[in-house]
Amino acid sequence: MKNALFAVLLIVAALSARAQDLDKPLLLVASHDLKGPYHHTALLVVPLHDRHVGFILNRATEMTLAKLFPEHAPSKKVADPVYLGGPESTNAIFAMVARDPGGAAVHLFEDVFITAQAKAVDRIIEQTPNDARYFAGFVGWQPGELAAELDKGWWYAAEPDKGTVFDRQSDGLWETLVERLGKRPPPPEGMRDA
Repeated sequence: MKNALFAVLLIVAALSARAQDLDKPLLLVASHDLKGPYHHTALLVVPLHDRHVGFILNRATEMTLAKLFPEHAPSKKVADPVYLGGPESTNAIFAMVARDPGGAAVHLFEDVFITAQAKAVDRIIEQTPNDARYFAGFVGWQPGELAAELDKGWWYAAEPDKGTVFDRQSDGLWETLVERLGKRPPPPEGMRDA
């Protein structure tokens, strides 16, 4: 009876920890089993009211701000590509910066902020063009969706850090994070034990 009570307490503690984790920013790393558009992605996710929003950190596009806004001369100063932040509002440009840009910016974690307000984004491009990461779109979760995806094992979750969020070498980011989290890929089908 004592062991059963202990097991129940462990389960309740684990569920409580997961619920608390969803109340703060997370770094989500796609599990090996997650297929489709989020295969091998890493995202920064934050709670926003009863929902969650996130930005894919490792989907650089071929597009640059200079190509998107050829009439806006300061955009030509931005060296990095625009990242596909997610499938929602892909016509909006979000600027993620490591300082409060003022205006309608959303605080993500530590001193990392994001804004899609046109004047604020323009000011960032004009004053500190290469101190930001620019995203087209975002990922959104309805209430309970992210918790369900975590329960299904689709994501590995970790604390976000500024170094990862602003890492300019995003091509191998998923592999680096999987290794850092100790989540080695399963062996190929022909190599598994029967």
